[in-house]
Amino acid sequence: MAIFNNDEVKGKWEQAKGTVKDKFGEATGDRELEAEGEAQDAGGEAQEGWGKVKRKVSDAVEDVADAINR
Repeated sequence: MAIFNNDEVKGKWEQAKGTVKDKFGEATGDRELEAEGEAQDAGGEAQEGWGKVKRKVSDAVEDVADAINR
């Protein structure tokens, strides 16, 4: 089971907030809010992706350390 790091959690949160803004902007015809939500969602995806990269690197380092310590 993967343990999510801070960047992954914050990225997911930003995506959720962005989606809400995007949909609310669509429903109300507020193009500015819609665009802000889309940008926030994209930023959250990038942050989550960075978090996944960091987690995978950390896992690989741990695997190497385990192999050395055997």
